Amino acid sequence: MKKRFKLLATASFLVALTLAGCNATKSTDSVKNDAASAKPNEVQTLTVYSAGPDGLAANIQQAFEEKTGIKVEMFQGTTGKILSRLEAEKNNPVADVVVLASIASMDGLKEANQLQSYKEAENASKMNPDWSDAEGYYYGYSASALGIAYNTKNTKDIPSDWTDLAKAQWQGKINIPDPSLSGSAVDFIYGYTEAEKSAWDTIQAWKNNGLQVNGANKEALDAVITGDKNATISGVDYMAYKAKASGEPVEIVYPKSGTVVSPRAVGIMKDAKNVEGAQAYVNFLLSDEGQKLVADAYLLPGNHDIAVKDRAALDEIPQLNVSWEGSEAKQLDILTKFNDIFR
Repeated sequence: MKKRFKLLATASFLVALTLAGCNATKSTDSVKNDAASAKPNEVQTLTVYSAGPDGLAANIQQAFEEKTGIKVEMFQGTTGKILSRLEAEKNNPVADVVVLASIASMDGLKEANQLQSYKEAENASKMNPDWSDAEGYYYGYSASALGIAYNTKNTKDIPSDWTDLAKAQWQGKINIPDPSLSGSAVDFIYGYTEAEKSAWDTIQAWKNNGLQVNGANKEALDAVITGDKNATISGVDYMAYKAKASGEPVEIVYPKSGTVVSPRAVGIMKDAKNVEGAQAYVNFLLSDEGQKLVADAYLLPGNHDIAVKDRAALDEIPQLNVSWEGSEAKQLDILTKFNDIFR
């Protein structure tokens, strides 16, 4: 885990240079009552580190504060930036709750003994078991599927598979989010190379075809929206759906051979100062109200019973067979190999 922290922290630093003791079973309602009975000048606060999405994080914060009376102090950044911040603060922990865009990174926090279990979380049984920890250390409350986001004005022949982007018509017109900055991108590289034997050959073919490593997820998609690039590999689908709904010339396709679904997980830090508030926050994310906010943000809810909004449902997306067990250690090697190719 320390190696991953150092690798992501170093990667973030280099990119910057280049670019210049409480009751574990208390529910949300009980926390609300505790907050209401507190002295007038005392307001509970909860520190949350969240890897976005920005709009969803803000909506969840507002709804949670209104429901519980607990004030949320939010730090938002990429998964890499959050891991770097946690490492920098390891001798003086600040975060109560952490939300990451990579289940492998969250599992790494568990393995490093930095999370505490909350097996009694409300609605835990409704969450997708493949996205959550069986011992309750984290819950996959949402997910995005990683596809090919393309500019509809500039694209005549829509790609149907990953290998299509190695063809001459895409020369110099493709990018990918930097997996050193994006948790979902490193999940994609991991899942694709684990499930597809010829994946590294395809990645090399993309490189030969002018593939550009283009910052974090937003930067990569923005380049497609503006027409600077025609397609993003490992495009985060909820971002593409949101941009499309706003009138931008973008669409997303899931390759027929399958893609990676990247869960976004929430966990409570082992050294959390406000454990009851942290448990209430997890309860809210897993509640029907929280899950509907997830669906409204074009993400896949962890609760399959919550209907999605204007997007492909989970069972409509061809998926690669990816195992996340022990994936963090493997991702370190994969990230190093990817960086060596694009150095």
